[in-house]
Amino acid sequence: MMMIPRRKNEFDLLGEMFEDPFFTEHESKIMKTDIKEKKDKYLIDVELPGYEKENIKIDVEDGYLTVHAEIDSNKEEKEEGKFVRRERYVGSCSRSFYVGTEIQAEDIKASFKNGMLKIEVPKKEEKKELPEKRYIQIDD
Repeated sequence: MMMIPRRKNEFDLLGEMFEDPFFTEHESKIMKTDIKEKKDKYLIDVELPGYEKENIKIDVEDGYLTVHAEIDSNKEEKEEGKFVRRERYVGSCSRSFYVGTEIQAEDIKASFKNGMLKIEVPKKEEKKELPEKRYIQIDD
């Protein structure tokens, strides 16, 4: 016996089309993120439900803070049976945020609890000298 999802409405083909993994797969891999600016720091909250703290890595390189997260697929493969439908994401994903070249790894604080990764990044001024303001001539 095979289980096949029943259509809610026989004529709802367009709605069913957008439920197809082609349209929803990319969305499920993105780490949902909120970024809040405070006077002296940025607070980044990243939703990572189902992930373990040990499988989350954060690094800073060339001014970019990158969050890497992985769900161990070996646990899922040990179970017997065949998936009829699989909606939960298994694998790895990452997301990067530009924080500036003055930020070092030791400046950043992070915590993980109940599927929420909280990152605190201090604000630092870039030590770049900007070129002098110059006007561009407009031709007729």
